[in-house]
Amino acid sequence: MSARAIQRGVRQSARKMRLVIDSIRGKNVNEAYSLLRFSKKYASKQIEKVLRSAVSNAEQDAQKTNVAFDVDRLVVSYAVVNEGQTLKRFGSAAMGRATPIHKRTSIVEIRVAAKETK
Repeated sequence: MSARAIQRGVRQSARKMRLVIDSIRGKNVNEAYSLLRFSKKYASKQIEKVLRSAVSNAEQDAQKTNVAFDVDRLVVSYAVVNEGQTLKRFGSAAMGRATPIHKRTSIVEIRVAAKETK
């Protein structure tokens, strides 16, 4: 059983968010929560929201198919941050000129899956 969650248009550059998402990839969901909870980066709040949504989606899928569900067995199987749409603005510069300002956005996708027991 696996589930996914996507958040589009996060107002932070993908490069900064990848630093945080690399730390939770492949980890247990509870361990990922604790890493995100105590991280000082702004990206950790946004990624935690997406992770909670993915876990909730997995729980809903389990209820629909009437399958046993245990949060402790879930693992972050796939976590990626891609570049989203860039907001293009102009700021003032010297001698009456304008300078382009690129406000970057990100797309966060997280998939969780049940860890196989041997």
